[in-house]
Amino acid sequence: MSAAPLSPARRAIAVVLLVPLVAALALWAFAWPATRTAPRDLPVGVAGPAAATAQVERQLEGHGGAFDVHRYADASAARRAIEDRAVYGAVVVTGRGPELLTASAASPLVAQLLQQAVAGQAPGGTPPRTVDVVAAPERDPRGAGLGASVLPLTLAGIAMGSLVTLSGLRGVRAVAALVGAAALVGVVTAALAHSWLGVLTGNWWAEAGVLGLSALAVGGAVAGLAALVGPAGIGVTAGLLMLLGNPFSGAASAPQMLPEPAGAVGQWMPPGAGTTLIRSVSYFDGAAAAGPALTLTWWAVIGLGAVLLGAGLKARSTREAPAADRRPVLAG
Repeated sequence: MSAAPLSPARRAIAVVLLVPLVAALALWAFAWPATRTAPRDLPVGVAGPAAATAQVERQLEGHGGAFDVHRYADASAARRAIEDRAVYGAVVVTGRGPELLTASAASPLVAQLLQQAVAGQAPGGTPPRTVDVVAAPERDPRGAGLGASVLPLTLAGIAMGSLVTLSGLRGVRAVAALVGAAALVGVVTAALAHSWLGVLTGNWWAEAGVLGLSALAVGGAVAGLAALVGPAGIGVTAGLLMLLGNPFSGAASAPQMLPEPAGAVGQWMPPGAGTTLIRSVSYFDGAAAAGPALTLTWWAVIGLGAVLLGAGLKARSTREAPAADRRPVLAG
């Protein structure tokens, strides 16, 4: 027995109540991380003799848990740690005062923050000598282009999953359409971001693969849930990725700059994992790429698996329905 439809008056009340709720949720999701941006256990290094670095370590550790200090024997070890994405920067204690190693490619905002934090430690409060070990691209020094690419890539994945679902594609055909569309998204996005804008500077085909995998993770999730629960799955998955995945990605700063647990949650979702992976592939020769690559792969595999499962369940129910109609009715 189906439920009676809502009257026009009740539908109007539902809209009046639902719209402010959605607006409040969106404002919380986007404004809360943006207004609470600050370092939280941000991994940084300190290099030099233990006796010379003790004061620098105490100063960094005295910032109320802002920094997670890693100790290195010398500047070369600290530089390797930055290139491996183990730390965002390092303070090297020298006879002339502290020297700061940064990686603006990892996060221009964090590089600027480290410069401010170390400035007071140099003799006379003068800014320390700063070396940008892994610099951001010349055509995107503030990382604005990379940060702005997260939303369009998420929207492309949502559009992929929605179109495949609404066009009636199911099973293997739906999977093939999603994989093909994701591959084209990767190629087109790499052409724009690398070849035209100069936002990305690594291996072109590796970047295209990462961008395509990011789109497939989103599109597979959208189409997968829709295959299991119906078209409503499109709205649920799209809302989750837009309201949580995008603002929690840390693309404009760093995951450790977001309030907890936003930074950690964001890295388990395609926008955050995709941003971290494209940074590693484009700027750091693939360093620390395994974790985010695995996250995106699991999203894609589970999503595509749900597409196949949903098609199988629907085919089974379609076969069983006529069989039930053909069953003989016993006379009473």
